Amino acid sequence: MIAEQDRGGAFYGRRKGHRLRDNHARLMAEVLPRLRLPAGTEPLAPADLFPHPVREVWLEIGFGGGEHLLARARENPDIGFIGCEPFVNGMAKLLAGVEEHAIANLRVWDDDAALVLPRLPEAAIGRVFVLYPDPWPKRRHRKRRFIGEETLAALARVMRPGAELRFATDIDDYAAWALARIDRSGLFAWQAERADDWRRPWAGWPGTRYEAKALREGRPPMYLTFARR
Repeated sequence: MIAEQDRGGAFYGRRKGHRLRDNHARLMAEVLPRLRLPAGTEPLAPADLFPHPVREVWLEIGFGGGEHLLARARENPDIGFIGCEPFVNGMAKLLAGVEEHAIANLRVWDDDAALVLPRLPEAAIGRVFVLYPDPWPKRRHRKRRFIGEETLAALARVMRPGAELRFATDIDDYAAWALARIDRSGLFAWQAERADDWRRPWAGWPGTRYEAKALREGRPPMYLTFARR
């Protein structure tokens, strides 16, 4: 996941949690190499990454345990998905779902998304999901937050005009932070039509494990939708 613009190329956050179960370790050894994007710095041709033609390519950055990404890939077999997640345990959970449901329209990147964005062509992505990124609540760490000038410019470059950026958080301060920086960028237009739009999840929203935890702890989610100008 990417943090603020002065991140200096560093990845912030955990890469591994508890020890992987045997099956998850097998998936990381056998399935991940098959689905991982090609390494290196060569440009990527998103539509050519999938075994069958796709009408559009969507990108999720920081997919956690993969609940949302798996649901969207299953309900949209004609769309190609790229998921970025450096956390090993989350990647293993996603791969388990890919194997269980025989999902063929999904590629993954198990490192910093900042290494992928420069390799994508301009206007190649039809939708971007940034769901519950690390809020970095301490003031001295806020420069590590995903939403920042450099990140927004990188996303805007690869998104086609009209493409949606969907952002969800359960942290009030982060929602205000994101709104202020996205508005200031001039690259995206907030799509809210009613005062309570930000309380309403998107159509077909499957929820995530993190979101369920936030609700149990009394933190209501906020759903923000922006369109690439």
